[in-house]
Amino acid sequence: MTGQDGFELVVFDCDGVLVDSEVIAIRVDQRVLADLGWELELNDIVERFVGKSEAHFVAALEQQLGVRLADGWDRDYGRWYQEAFERDLEAVDGIEDALDRLSLPHCVASSGSHEKMHRTLGKTGLLHRFQGRIYSATEVANGKPAPDLFLHAAARLGTAPGRCAVVEDSAYGVQAARAAGMHVFAYAGGVTPASRLAGPGTTVFSDMRQLPGLIAAGRPG
Repeated sequence: MTGQDGFELVVFDCDGVLVDSEVIAIRVDQRVLADLGWELELNDIVERFVGKSEAHFVAALEQQLGVRLADGWDRDYGRWYQEAFERDLEAVDGIEDALDRLSLPHCVASSGSHEKMHRTLGKTGLLHRFQGRIYSATEVANGKPAPDLFLHAAARLGTAPGRCAVVEDSAYGVQAARAAGMHVFAYAGGVTPASRLAGPGTTVFSDMRQLPGLIAAGRPG
């Protein structure tokens, strides 16, 4: 797209934007935390952890429990997540249609690990759409809500931050995109309420099929 308000790159978060994993993950998170002695409501888990990295989750857990978790502490719990994803994981409703109609270059920049993204994108049939353009918070110093990951993705693909559109579904991800100077298309069809996503430099929407039209319209004035 050309013109001063146009975008040149669309940066997608993964969980909750491409794959409908957030509801599954937070339910397993709740089981894991309860098993370790930390009882949290699902809404509390959304506010504390959705959009942040696994390292943040572990650090918060260690602080709450007052112990240092040994390597491999989550080995058994990993099976809980894997079984839930194998059973229930699907692509976000409407995302395949949106990607089919999206004419701009696009990539993934997620708090998840490369291993996790390859597994979830592979299971939902989306991996081939992003091969070679998948970036993880494990590649940068600071995860969301810091802008590092989005700036990293833009730099790797040779695009100025101001020409990037970010598609996010979490409050921390939206903050990261704003901090990177990128316009955010905030998907409110997941677990985070629209009210927590709304703000400057942000277009809130609730149906992925709307996304190509919103991006084609460019940065709102």
